[in-house]
Formats: sequence, structure tokens, C-alpha cells
Amino acid sequence: MRGTNQSSVSEFLLLGLSRQPQQQQLLFLLFLTMYLATVLGNLLIILAISTDSRLHTPMYFFLNNLSFVDVCFSSTTVPKVLANYILGSQIISFSGCLTQMYFLFMFVDLDNFLLAVMAYDRYVAICHPLHYTTKMTRQLCVLMVAGSWVTANMNVLLHTLLMARLSFCGDNIIPHFFCDVTPLLKLSCSDTHLNELMINTEGAVIMVTPFVCILISYIHITCTVLRVSSPRGGWKAFSTCGSHLAVVCLFYGTIIAVYFNPSTAHSPEKDTAATVLYTVVTPMLNPFIYSLRNRDLKWSLRKLVHRSTFSFQ
Repeated sequence: MRGTNQSSVSEFLLLGLSRQPQQQQLLFLLFLTMYLATVLGNLLIILAISTDSRLHTPMYFFLNNLSFVDVCFSSTTVPKVLANYILGSQIISFSGCLTQMYFLFMFVDLDNFLLAVMAYDRYVAICHPLHYTTKMTRQLCVLMVAGSWVTANMNVLLHTLLMARLSFCGDNIIPHFFCDVTPLLKLSCSDTHLNELMINTEGAVIMVTPFVCILISYIHITCTVLRVSSPRGGWKAFSTCGSHLAVVCLFYGTIIAVYFNPSTAHSPEKDTAATVLYTVVTPMLNPFIYSLRNRDLKWSLRKLVHRSTFSFQ
């Protein structure tokens, strides 16, 4: 390991969420339940959209991709937490730590980009309804999703390579349940100035730009809805954005709580609670938020469950 990363630390110790045995058992059951709900809920949405031809529209194409990303997002951290509890080990290798960090933040970026793309889709649907089919073509939708994947991978690769060049020659304890960038930088005995500079500039731009695009889209949507003569028609148009707005608030609210709070407001307990929200709770809630507020998706899910029930009888 010395030859590859100039480090005397070949593994890290993840402290997890609690050291109390009783609390660990409760957290294991809680994480297992939430993970199974996340996988099942998102896979049901993917199956419902894939099997129902009425849902083969740009909005559901993006939702399909978001559900897939949410399953992968949750799978980068929760299975490791569960495995650590079962095996009674909190160790993660240096390469495993970097790999986990890479995929975690790649899927965070993808969530970020897809939420912006979905906001643009709603903007075109509400502000330019007559041109929706000509603007939101299949080719454009695929291009936007592919661009999101490429940009997310390039961004995270940069930060992972910068992290891999650092030396870790002292403490190897990470007070977290996964390999987060902030505690890793604190453990390094190298100069982390370049890492912090790139996180605060390029990394911030990658996160803030989609958020600004979402704000601009909803400003235009709100202005368009307010100009609708019929209040009922305006509310019906805006209600199609309700699920997306709820997911946006949940996602960005927890991200801001973890990474954009003043350092004086940070505490390990608050950071861990907020991190659990955006890595575990948000991917679990997304399918419920979309399915509960979307009539077409609810109907498709009922049909899928009904068909599956009869096929097993």
C-alpha cells in the first residue's frame, strides 16, 4: 500500500452510529427495513413504468432513472453497515474507502442533475405545452441523462484521484458509518489545500448550478401559473410539480444541513443524523412521494401488484 498511495494506513475504522449493543441491534433492524423498503419501492416504480406504455413519456423516463440511481445510492452505504454488524467488524480498506466515496458522490451528483432535468421537463410542459412533444424528444431525454452520467463520473473521478494522492500516517478512525470526504481530509497528514480548493470551487459549482436551474424553472412555472385565468386550471398545472418539489426540498435540505452549514454549527450527532436522512431516508421516501401524488403511477402500480398476485396463485 505504501507504493500506491504513499500511506502507512492501509485500512480505516468506521465507528458507525452507536457503540451500544442494544442500540446497534435496533439500528440494524431499522437500516435493514429502510433498505428493503428503498429497493422494493424503487424497483416497483421501475417495473410499473417499464411495463405500462402509457407511462413511456419524458417525465416518467426521468423518474425511472431517478429510481435506479436511488437504489444504487442507498446500496453504496447501507449494505456495508449491515455487513459490519453481522461480521462484528468495522474495518474498511483504503481502496474500499475510496471506492465507496466514489460511488456515493457519483450517485449524489446524479440525483442532483436528474432533479434539475426533471424541473426543466416540468417547465417545458407547463410554460410551453404546445411545443412539449417537439422540444422534449426521446433523443434529447437520452442525451440529458447520458450527460448527467458523464459529468457526474468526471467530477467524482477528479476528487477521488486528489484523495488517493494524500498520505494517511496517523489516526485511522472515521467517526461515521461510511467514508465521507470531510473526515478523510481531517485524517490526512498531507497538505489538503488543493482538495479543499477543488471541493469549494468546482465541487460547489457542480452542486449549485443544478439547484439554480431548478429555481429558475420554478420561477417561470409560478409566473405562468399565476397568469392562468382559471384558478383551478392553474392549481392543476402546478400540482403536477408537487412530488418533484417535495423531493427537491428533502434532498437539498439535508445536503445543505451537512455540507453548507457554518463550521461552528457542526456537531458529530447533527451531521450524522442529517447524513442518514440524505443517504438512507431520502431514497426510501422518493418512491412513496411520487406514487402517492401521481394518479397514473398509482393505477399502474395497482395493476402491476394485481397481475403479480394472480400469477403466483
